[in-house]
Amino acid sequence: MDSKPELVSVVNRLRRAQGQLGGVLRMIEEGRETDDVLSQLKAVSRALDRAGFALIATELRRSLADLPEDEVARLERSFLSMT
Repeated sequence: MDSKPELVSVVNRLRRAQGQLGGVLRMIEEGRETDDVLSQLKAVSRALDRAGFALIATELRRSLADLPEDEVARLERSFLSMT
């Protein structure tokens, strides 16, 4: 993978979301119930949101390199808990 090592988790999240989205498309093509499709679509949306937050958190981690690791980890957990 050409991505920076710290972005591997973001890329993995996006690949999972891509797979979930493919599942949503199949559900629509198969004529599945709207509520079921919407439920899965919400899951995809949450996955994309979390990937975006993780991407921002990665950048913040780089920016906060001078802080102690436990403080950075605490800030990251707090930030990601907002999703």
